[in-house]
Amino acid sequence: MAEPPPGVVVVADTGEGRLTQAVMIGRHVLRADEPLDAGGDDFGPAPHEFLLAALGTCTAMTVIMVATRKGWPLEHIEVHLRRGKTDDATLIVRDIILDGPLDEDQRKKLLEVAEKCPVHKTLTGEIRIVSGLVGRGDMVTGGEE
Repeated sequence: MAEPPPGVVVVADTGEGRLTQAVMIGRHVLRADEPLDAGGDDFGPAPHEFLLAALGTCTAMTVIMVATRKGWPLEHIEVHLRRGKTDDATLIVRDIILDGPLDEDQRKKLLEVAEKCPVHKTLTGEIRIVSGLVGRGDMVTGGEE
């Protein structure tokens, strides 16, 4: 399959397992699946794990960019995420570890920055998904950042 255009993600059945999917993002190919206990073959992360990965990577990258721009001594960041449920909502818990001799004000500011990463804003904003069936020649041509 050809490389998708910028802003387009293509997901296609691989035929490797019952639920295994190839995820094509530009020149990168990832694999998604469900764990064995959910009917998959565990050939890759589950869809919700990709969602958590998107939030975690965006958080870390945004914090690093701000700390670097401000010249703050952030030496390392780790973001640990897990998904759960409350009575009426999905809950994502994000624990952020900041290593380095940052003062308390810098740490607070970096936490505020984490709350404003683009994926966080997407997940906490209004999301509308438009779905349709198309023929192979009618593919999606581009996305929005």
